[in-house]
Amino acid sequence: MIGAGIFVFPGLAAGQAGPAAAVSFAIGAVIALLVALPTSELATAMPQSGGGYYFTSRGLGTLPGAIVGIGLTFGLMFASAFYLVGLGEYAAAILVEAGVIPTTETPLGPLNIVLLFAATAGILLTVLSVFGTENTESLQNAVVGFLLAILTVFLTVSGLDVLGVRGASRVPTEFAPEGFGPILTTAALVFTSYLGFAQIATVAEDVVDPDRNLPLSMLGSILLVGVLYIVTMLIAGSTFEPSVIGPMGETAIVEIAREYLGFPGVVVILVAGLLATISSANASILSASRALYGLSSDALVPAKAAEVNREYGTPHFALSFVGGVTVVLVATGRTEVLAEVASFLHLVMYGLTCVALIVIRRRDPDWYDPAFETPGYPAVPIIGGSASFALILFMQPLSRALGVILTFGAVAWYLLYAREIELKDKLS
Repeated sequence: MIGAGIFVFPGLAAGQAGPAAAVSFAIGAVIALLVALPTSELATAMPQSGGGYYFTSRGLGTLPGAIVGIGLTFGLMFASAFYLVGLGEYAAAILVEAGVIPTTETPLGPLNIVLLFAATAGILLTVLSVFGTENTESLQNAVVGFLLAILTVFLTVSGLDVLGVRGASRVPTEFAPEGFGPILTTAALVFTSYLGFAQIATVAEDVVDPDRNLPLSMLGSILLVGVLYIVTMLIAGSTFEPSVIGPMGETAIVEIAREYLGFPGVVVILVAGLLATISSANASILSASRALYGLSSDALVPAKAAEVNREYGTPHFALSFVGGVTVVLVATGRTEVLAEVASFLHLVMYGLTCVALIVIRRRDPDWYDPAFETPGYPAVPIIGGSASFALILFMQPLSRALGVILTFGAVAWYLLYAREIELKDKLS
């Protein structure tokens, strides 16, 4: 959750909406919370690998489950590719700052360097996950602790500057210089930043004390990163005009750091951005493999995906498939499209997860005994599901088209491969 979004999106988001991009992130946080509450209830009742896929398949049946499971797997791969391209951007920016490569694009310049770093990192992270989940856990804990410290210092210093405590105030006279129209389209773009809470549910089977830790981690992560994102966007939009920050692209926050902290700030943010994108990609690759593993366990995809390495206890075939597809997606280099398609597929899952909660509650099966119950039921899942589907409408046409194609592809796969399959523990 505290990863690529905060380092990759400021330039893209503020370039579209200015300081009002903070509202876009706030909208994303609200939608995420409305979905995280039902997800937390379902996860404590069914702490199984697969997350939203498992909940939907058991609540709504095999076809919705296949749509969500396949969509979740590809959504995480698109998200991983987005994070890896961001990683490549930061790696290239470090080389530019060091004077190793020129700032202009040449046949061996930043664009190809970006994709080279991104693809290489994707392969290395996949190999790391194959050798054991504890490697991923250790990496995540170290990176997130460092990022929290860096962001606290950076946002405090730059925030004081914006407010005029350390100099002339930079508070903008126009909160929405581009108008209020871009706020929702920007919310659709940056919603990828909030996908992390759903990744927690995909590895629920590995979580210690799930009754406590699943709701706490899902809800707490959204609240924490929501505040960080909103403050970051207020600072970004107050520092540069949309026409200036937009062309800065994925590494705009580096220029914000240069503005307030000078070259030492640039160095720290470049390192932090590199680690943040590694963290996000690392978590997404792991979660995508677990989603595929869950599908295979139910025989919705070939059994090969459920094979576990005897020495390391990890689904090596699922990880290899996820890593390979992710590297192919990286080659497109289309940051915004990768982010929006990832959000599209997750939003479909979020909407259906909310529906699944309502259906399961109404059926009230004997085995359903969640440790956490959704407050404000049924209003919360109804609003959360509706908002999830509605946000899709504000994405760019190409992203929506790719999302629809992948969703129909999941339906076709179900009809051709999994139509006769009966799920274990299927609700009556």
